[in-house]
Amino acid sequence: MLDDALVTTFAEDGPLARSVSGYRSRHAQLELAQAIEQAVHDRAVLVAEAGTGTGKTWAYLVPAFLSGVKVLVSTGTRTLQDQLYRRDLPRLREALALPVVAALLKGRSNYVCHYHLERLQGDDRALKSRQEVAQLRHIQVFANQSQSGDKAELTQVPDNADIWNRVVSTRDNCLGQACPHLKSCFVYKARRQAQEADVVVVNHALFMADLALRDEGITDLLPEVQLVVFDEAHQLPDIATRFLGSSVSSNQLLELARQVEAVGLAQAREATNWPQWHMKIQQATREVRLRVEPVDRLPAKRATYESMPSA
Repeated sequence: MLDDALVTTFAEDGPLARSVSGYRSRHAQLELAQAIEQAVHDRAVLVAEAGTGTGKTWAYLVPAFLSGVKVLVSTGTRTLQDQLYRRDLPRLREALALPVVAALLKGRSNYVCHYHLERLQGDDRALKSRQEVAQLRHIQVFANQSQSGDKAELTQVPDNADIWNRVVSTRDNCLGQACPHLKSCFVYKARRQAQEADVVVVNHALFMADLALRDEGITDLLPEVQLVVFDEAHQLPDIATRFLGSSVSSNQLLELARQVEAVGLAQAREATNWPQWHMKIQQATREVRLRVEPVDRLPAKRATYESMPSA
């Protein structure tokens, strides 16, 4: 029965054709949609690769809409996340005339924090230039007028502007329930909307952050869903490794050496020759850097210890 609905939806005279100018039916798109529908029905895992021009976004969105279950779609980038939420979902919802409620959810560093914005406004010494003064004014107006608080919507302030680091919150400096701005908090608002939505759009980084937090017993980041779709799934291994793995860099080792020397000289000066240990760690770190330098020339820039290339 559902398969008939898919055939009708993607047909040359179906609802998509009637609402999208220049629409044409593609067999590969329907085939992918049917495979996804079957996976949803069987509660199975499906890994699918679609060539350019297949129309994979609607191929997974249509069966997701028709399934009637709560869906989470995870994208590889925030750019695709915004495109999916602001363009593809509304167009498909209108074409199918379905009352599907969608929500966009990003990491907290993407939302203006009223508390930290207020603190920055009250600290005249915190702004580093006239440019930051102007940027702060834009952010103030935005925070008062925006419904989402998503910094991607404020085009006057570049996404990589340093001032953003001072007007957003982190897990460490968020006041949580003790925040005087809790009722107007953009992060909590976005999470509430995600809990109530039929389709929630996130990115792989947020999905993996949620998995990492669940290992720590924190389960209030992403809502429970019945169907998860990974768009741009080829990016998952790298992102999963970053969030779920452990790593150490040469810079971290050098910083550790500096801190050990400083603390040792301050609190146990006579215990050992701290500068000498500092130099030994520095030398060992340089040797490691030289040893792994050939890895940078590999296509994937990675190697196991056993397969480490020689210089």
